Amino acid sequence: MGMQRSIVDAVVVGAGINGLAAAARLARAGWSVALVDDHDRIGGFVASGERTLPGYVHDTWSSWHPLFVTGPAYAAFGDDLHRHGLAYANTDGPLTATVADDGRVALAHRDVDATVAGFAEAADRDAYRAMITRFGAHAAGIGGLLGAELHAGSSLRPALTLARAARRTGLEEYARDAVTSGRSWMRARFAGPETDLLWAPWLLHAGLTPDAASGGLMVPIFAATMHGAGLPVVAGGSGNFLAAWEMFLAELGVTVHTGRSVERIPVADGRATGVAGDGFEIVARRAVLASVTPTALYGSLLPPGSASADVVDAAARYRPGRAAMQIHVALSGPVPWADARLADVPLVHVSDGSSSTAIACAEAEAGLLPRRPTVVVGQQHVLDPSRVPDGAAALWLQLQELPFEPVGDAAAELDATDGWDRKLAEGYAGRVLDRVAVHAPGLRKLVRAVDVLDPTALAAHNPNALRGDPYAGSAELDQNFWWRPLPTAGAHATPVAALWQIGASTHPGPGLGGASGYLVADRLATPGRAARLRSRLRGSNDG
Repeated sequence: MGMQRSIVDAVVVGAGINGLAAAARLARAGWSVALVDDHDRIGGFVASGERTLPGYVHDTWSSWHPLFVTGPAYAAFGDDLHRHGLAYANTDGPLTATVADDGRVALAHRDVDATVAGFAEAADRDAYRAMITRFGAHAAGIGGLLGAELHAGSSLRPALTLARAARRTGLEEYARDAVTSGRSWMRARFAGPETDLLWAPWLLHAGLTPDAASGGLMVPIFAATMHGAGLPVVAGGSGNFLAAWEMFLAELGVTVHTGRSVERIPVADGRATGVAGDGFEIVARRAVLASVTPTALYGSLLPPGSASADVVDAAARYRPGRAAMQIHVALSGPVPWADARLADVPLVHVSDGSSSTAIACAEAEAGLLPRRPTVVVGQQHVLDPSRVPDGAAALWLQLQELPFEPVGDAAAELDATDGWDRKLAEGYAGRVLDRVAVHAPGLRKLVRAVDVLDPTALAAHNPNALRGDPYAGSAELDQNFWWRPLPTAGAHATPVAALWQIGASTHPGPGLGGASGYLVADRLATPGRAARLRSRLRGSNDG
């Protein structure tokens, strides 16, 4: 068979959430769009299936959708997706909890007053309410900046919105928050342990540690977002989310090419002209949007000489974050939590807050398997009983403090000599289950099957998961916000005309929201911006 060649207005590379949002936005504006992905089905890190036993539906990778339902893609396409069958299960009561090694439990509800009722210190209750109120007063500006092109004039509007609401002292405080760790930020505001127990482990979901800069900014964002939006999961499993997108994209006329690996982005006269791979070429008349890492974009996809040496060098130094692991467990009965309140909580962290989480992160950074990992215990069946047989339960366990190439075990129990082979993965999964079982006596007797996806499985499934990092690159401050993806190319526009970078490696960073894909596509498709786009297509690079 010869070369298959087609011509469209735009090609979107990568069918994760950002690629889906970008393709839909452009198609709705009347562009002809090709969406290309090397997997057999769209979704990226969105998938579900009976990974353990028949009747147990597990979300393979990502699961929770608060960022999506509060983001621009859902605002634009939510009604259409629901029309095509998308349904969410959510909580109006218990939200998230942390259980510490000594058995202490910190519990958050959707209702803020119900949450602070469990705080021992009256001053902490007032401080927590003030934290949520402050974010609410400034949410429009903060959300606008998180969803704006920071290097473009479009960021001025949300910046001014935040400035008017927060005034000078408030802006200075946000600047301090952005360079403050989550641990320090909470320590300065709360006397009791509850807030640290609850929200320090959530910093892992932003690719941070309790002691990383910008944690002080992220803690109130996490808390306020979840109090407002809850922890929605897709009814019946995340595969139904993809089914809705597939029908919606077909309705919009998007041509979806799955099972095709993009190997190069041809460039002519300084302009990206499309994409190509083994046996196919898709010409793009107007734009190429690539949901890839800087490492891939400048290291292999673009021809040599397409970008300046400083950009190529910065891309080569782009750092992955810590690796992760997913463990799926089929249980014959409900989780036997020692504290019965945890039975109705969708997501539980096993952690001592900043203290144990920071230690586990440090051990992982040193190449060691953490002795006391922070365990993310997802109980999606609490929200969606259809995922398990009657009377049964399932656990979605996530570990976000792992080395991709372990050199040892902090507990001196497991042999890491051969790296992530089956024996090590199952051995570490046993440690994780034992850690949960301390707080759920009898858990082990209920285990019917276990499915383990170690860091090498994440890296093999998604090329953006550099060294098993599901967040497509470290989100430390020097590689985030203004400087993401690169300090020398920190915008979605690239040094190559008509080529745009989207995805978790770009602002606003990781998370199942679709913001970067929607942002770029909206910028391209919105009437009235033609002059700026013509400038971009001619090769102007000052995004």
